[in-house]
Amino acid sequence: MPAKRANVRFFSTPAAAQEAGFRACMRCRPDAAPGAPDWSHGADIAARAMRLIADGVVDREGVPGLARALAFSERQLHRILVRELGAGPLQLARVERVRAARLLIEATQLPFVDVAASAGFSSVRQFNQTIRQFTGAAPTELRNAPAARAQAGARPDQLTVRLEYRQPLHFIGVVRQLAREAIPGVQEVRDETIRVAMSLPHGPAVAALDDGGAWIRCRLRLADLRDLSAAIQRCRRLLDLDADPEAVDSTLRLDPLLGPLVRAAPGRRVVGCVDGWELLARLIVTWGLPGAAQRAAVARLVAELGSPLPFATPGVQALFPTAAAVTEGDPERLAAQSRRAALLQSVAELVAAGELNVHAGADRDELEAGLHAVPGMPAELPLVVRMRALGDPDAFPDLDPALSARSRDWRPWRAYAAQHLWDLRSNALMPSSVSRIGPRSPLTR
Repeated sequence: MPAKRANVRFFSTPAAAQEAGFRACMRCRPDAAPGAPDWSHGADIAARAMRLIADGVVDREGVPGLARALAFSERQLHRILVRELGAGPLQLARVERVRAARLLIEATQLPFVDVAASAGFSSVRQFNQTIRQFTGAAPTELRNAPAARAQAGARPDQLTVRLEYRQPLHFIGVVRQLAREAIPGVQEVRDETIRVAMSLPHGPAVAALDDGGAWIRCRLRLADLRDLSAAIQRCRRLLDLDADPEAVDSTLRLDPLLGPLVRAAPGRRVVGCVDGWELLARLIVTWGLPGAAQRAAVARLVAELGSPLPFATPGVQALFPTAAAVTEGDPERLAAQSRRAALLQSVAELVAAGELNVHAGADRDELEAGLHAVPGMPAELPLVVRMRALGDPDAFPDLDPALSARSRDWRPWRAYAAQHLWDLRSNALMPSSVSRIGPRSPLTR
């Protein structure tokens, strides 16, 4: 029987509930649920802050670093987060630390002093107090619980994590798109498993993602356990696991064109990325090229300037080159055409200098305007970056006036409409009325 409404209180985030003195249920673990769609996809300061906090910015740079990244004062940022999410940046960061620590406690036999350091706690005493406060149990009790004993024994640098999401999820659609786009040596899709190399704040990592039934199975190999939270969040963004598919599909299925596509692929997600710069550089190098030439061009970029992984992983051997590395390379050797090479060099210089922010917490309007201002930038590319790197659910990369006018009925989920239309074109089924969606885009081949 449901609880009496008068005895129920609602909170927008786990941190807000914990700030009010509540603890998450030990059985159903609501603190491990997907992020709230209202802030995960909102184009507001709170959403940008949450993405950066989940990526570990507060642990690495403190609240001042988070405020600098968002171009706000610490006091103003604190007011915004308390108003929108019910908790300040330190409390929100503590929740992320507890999640990382609990995973390491339950899945490994690491000494607690190492767990505390890897999860971002300043001392073992703080670690013990926070774990007990948030979970109602001491670290030793969590490790000795039956569920923890069942998964214990994993190597500290090779962890398996369950990534929760809202049903439904059209995972095969994500797999097929990433298989078409895979960067040789950096990404691989084989046997419906996605493998991707990532450059994280403290070192490289490799993630293997496959369908676990009611969750995504994420196997991580990390050079530094301090990057655990950042790796998990980037995998979630890659697969768009914080989306609300029921809200999206209920809107799009009403359209005569999109309705059959939504019913055929319920829960289709907008494929994201693990690194905004990587997506941007790949789009520039491959924009307008046919499929085989795209793969050759991006493979050449990785071979010239990418760095090898320090550990051997089948199918994934290298890290995508940084913006700084591209600025030092020979542009004519990195792209198939001099115009494309010059554009890549210009954008890399802006990113390396910090004048163009492509991280998860970047301002969408500022990034789009900054990209449009670069000479030679394709008109559609900034919208694709806004859609896939910054998770804007309403970005619509299309130059067809008729389709753009029709897309007003798809708001605020036009990015998902574009994803369905791209899928349609990739299957060579697109009707002439929408044949110009994403012209010659590397995302629609």
